[in-house]
Amino acid sequence: MSSVSPDKRRKMESALNQLKKHTVVVADTGDFNAIEEYKPQDATTNPSLILAASKMPAYQHLLDQAIKYGIAKGGTEEEQVTNTMDKLFVSFGLEILKKVPGRVSTEVDARLSFDKDEMIAKALRLISFYEEAGISKKRVLIKLSSTWEGIQAGKELEEKHGIHCNMTLLFSFAQAVACAEAKVTLISPFVGRILDWHKENTDRKSYEPHEDPGVLSVTKIYNYYKKFGYATVVMGASFRNTGEVKALAGCDLLTISPGLLAELSQDHSVVTPMLNVENAKACDLEKIHLEEKDFRWEHNEERMAVEKLSDGIRKFAADAIKLETMIKDKMLNVKNGK
Repeated sequence: MSSVSPDKRRKMESALNQLKKHTVVVADTGDFNAIEEYKPQDATTNPSLILAASKMPAYQHLLDQAIKYGIAKGGTEEEQVTNTMDKLFVSFGLEILKKVPGRVSTEVDARLSFDKDEMIAKALRLISFYEEAGISKKRVLIKLSSTWEGIQAGKELEEKHGIHCNMTLLFSFAQAVACAEAKVTLISPFVGRILDWHKENTDRKSYEPHEDPGVLSVTKIYNYYKKFGYATVVMGASFRNTGEVKALAGCDLLTISPGLLAELSQDHSVVTPMLNVENAKACDLEKIHLEEKDFRWEHNEERMAVEKLSDGIRKFAADAIKLETMIKDKMLNVKNGK
């Protein structure tokens, strides 16, 4: 029999391990060598993370293999680059799936954010790459921007194709409501970027975790989903500090960068679940329904959300272009025999 009291044992246990008892922990990185150490259930990637990982010597072989694939497929330079990019994103996903027992999120090009049909076509293509490699679509979440078009693409992918979607760049309550009504699998509300906006656009420069505007946004969304029995799950994302993470303990999932996972693994403070279904069901929220015109109006009423969604799309698009440029340069070297 152990003589260590439950309280003392909890204090000895890392915040990360305590968090895992209440929330599914996901690694937010393309650096799959950083994943093994923290044993997350799932992992998420985006164009910025893939760009960063593609510059690391450890992953040059994946970039080289993707470029060989793109060249072998032939077509115009643009087609070769597109084929290389798709192959590269899935190659990272396949490596990540060797390290996590659950799912990987792979993002559709942000430049398609306002084209429902193109987003669906790209999603189907990415899933076909996974299936060719022997991976079931059940282990993949397709990430789509939470524009109206992106949400409708997610709805169709879920309903018609059984493809699970992760709606990203989510900043407004209207986006969350529309995603729930579209019956997508998962949403990723961005905690830290909401905080960034408030620091940049108000006189207030610091917040305690329980009053952090990003934490409050995710808490409201979680409560709304649980109160009204939506199947869509909430995965808080884009954290700036471990205080934000701990303030959302109990959320369905949280996707956390390797840096913050490291901090949580060294932190031995007590983690208390802050979100739960019972409290959510008791909260004072009214159910709403949003048609497209309602969505556009309600989202537009939140200046922060409008600005951060636009900014997020631009940043992911810019990093996709940087990655394409890197691919074009390497392709040229391969074709020239360098």
